[in-house]
Amino acid sequence: MSLIPWLGKQDGNGTGRTTMTELRNEMNRLFDNFIREPFGAIGDSFAAWGQVMPPVEISETDNEVTVKAEIAGVDPKDLDLTVNGDRLTISGEKRESKETKEDSYRQRETRYGRFSRSLQLPAGVDPQQVTAEHANGVLTVRIRKSPQAAAKKIPISTSR
Repeated sequence: MSLIPWLGKQDGNGTGRTTMTELRNEMNRLFDNFIREPFGAIGDSFAAWGQVMPPVEISETDNEVTVKAEIAGVDPKDLDLTVNGDRLTISGEKRESKETKEDSYRQRETRYGRFSRSLQLPAGVDPQQVTAEHANGVLTVRIRKSPQAAAKKIPISTSR
């Protein structure tokens, strides 16, 4: 008798593979891939190791779309902001250098990385009406909606 009930059982066609062994093999493959390349299979919403990927927050009102990107440590002159149709692209380069000097040693750490984040904007935004502001490490982009995209209240008539 086996301690693992599915071990040794065979499927109907005699290949020796069961659903549980296939599940175990798939889990082993997923863990191996994760060890080799963390977050690689999840998609572009997570950054690869060593790549800077600023988190963003998108909100929408009747009149505008607001995008806030956390870009602490990035100089505004190292940023590029473009709106092309319904795509907003924030790109730039983060450079950071830290130096420590003591009596017996000197240490310098430098971190840098280029980033680019492209976001789909809702329908009805006006690419000519974009403003951007950088304050306290947060880039705030406001994109006005076109007057045609504004919601209209439609009266409902009743008949008796």
